[in-house]
Amino acid sequence: MKVRSYLSMFRMASARVQVGEAALTLIGAALLGPSPSSAELTHGYRSDRILIQPRAGITLERLRDLHARCGTKVAHCFQNIGGLQVLELPAGAEVPSVVGAYHSSGLVEFAEPDYLVHAFETPNDPKYVDGTLWGLNRIRAPEGWSVQNSASNIVVAVVDTGVRYTHQDLAANMWVNPEDGGHGFNLLKGTADPNDDNGHGTIVAGVLGAVGNNALGVVGVAWRVQIMACKTFDSFQMGSVSGCIAGLDYARTNHARIINASWGFATNSLAMSNAVFSLREDGIILVAASGNNSANLDVNPVYPACYPLDNVVSVAYTMRDDSLAAPSNYGSTNVHLAAPGDQIYSTFGATDSFYLTQSGSSFAAPYVSGTLALLLAKYPEETARQTIARLLNGVDPVLSLAGKCLTAGRLNLAGALNPPIRLTPLGLTAGGLFQLRVAANANRLFVVQSSTSLVDWRSLSTNSTGADGTLEFTDGEATGFRWRYYRAMAQP
Repeated sequence: MKVRSYLSMFRMASARVQVGEAALTLIGAALLGPSPSSAELTHGYRSDRILIQPRAGITLERLRDLHARCGTKVAHCFQNIGGLQVLELPAGAEVPSVVGAYHSSGLVEFAEPDYLVHAFETPNDPKYVDGTLWGLNRIRAPEGWSVQNSASNIVVAVVDTGVRYTHQDLAANMWVNPEDGGHGFNLLKGTADPNDDNGHGTIVAGVLGAVGNNALGVVGVAWRVQIMACKTFDSFQMGSVSGCIAGLDYARTNHARIINASWGFATNSLAMSNAVFSLREDGIILVAASGNNSANLDVNPVYPACYPLDNVVSVAYTMRDDSLAAPSNYGSTNVHLAAPGDQIYSTFGATDSFYLTQSGSSFAAPYVSGTLALLLAKYPEETARQTIARLLNGVDPVLSLAGKCLTAGRLNLAGALNPPIRLTPLGLTAGGLFQLRVAANANRLFVVQSSTSLVDWRSLSTNSTGADGTLEFTDGEATGFRWRYYRAMAQP
């Protein structure tokens, strides 16, 4: 299990932040040198090195004497980082004891283990590797994939023009109906063959769930997922309310957890509203594209994006620079968030190996659907509303989206899957006790730990943030230490 911790170090006398907040991942691969041993992976740091920061004004001669006493050798010195030194330990030396010796010497600002760091998960799909799939990096997909990249047990229905289910980058991720072996439903023909004769639905399917790490073409937000194809639009992308309702109901009946609706209409159909409400009653999330008419949906709503139901997520689309695309609809109340939608390269229905680039909110919505699938896979006990809250709380605030959508933010996969926990020093109380503020998303369970060596950590408190996402914490034991380190870690 990968554990992400958030570390701050404070000088107790003045409560000054000495080393700013930094994310440490304690399990993974070393950045330099040989591969870590199993023992190193267990401890989370290299057994043959430590790092020290000399105190200002300390001469090299005094440091050399200290190194000689400890049996260490300087492997590297970073002159531009305050003389930071990487020290090689003698054979048989224990990292905690050497770190402790340097701390007690009074000659260093800090000494710490050489923690192991893991590389973010990245797939080998060619169009991801060459940068064509720019939107995935924009939503911090590599960091998110290190937390969760598979939703193989989650069914996402694409209610659209169908899906080319034989495509080389989709076939392995197509849902299979246990009754007839088909991959969905074709309302127009009344059959179990939802093959795509337009291409729109196949593009959508590729964005949310093209097979990842198969060395072919593209990769979706979810590397593994079950894509259910519900063909309710013809080859000209024309459909009807009754047809869309039939597609939604098929998805509901066959246990889809998420439905992607990259379509809409301007009339507030009560029948469609009731259909979406029936999805809500079954805990199904509907992700709806906001549309591409440069319209304010708070003034001129479209549906299903603007149904005031808490299982609906409405998505606008952004450009490479995070600006709202000129054609994208928007609305500070009726649109929830934005996602990349310009020049999106994905699977296409012309052949089993064809790909195409398209733009629009239709292709921003499946970024969100894929993210929600990964969230449901990671947090299986949570409700649809809790899952949507994680999605919306994890966005990256973007200035250009202020007033344009409810969150004023763009989708962030990593932020949704594993939002950060931040520590801020508040100083000393009147009684001389040290205070910190923990900030995360609302009701986030965490544990605060402290250390005087960065090696041995002690849990001080397990708690959760309040409705506003914060909690202030007082360390009643922070006395008699020149240095004290703190970190907050998320709890399952």
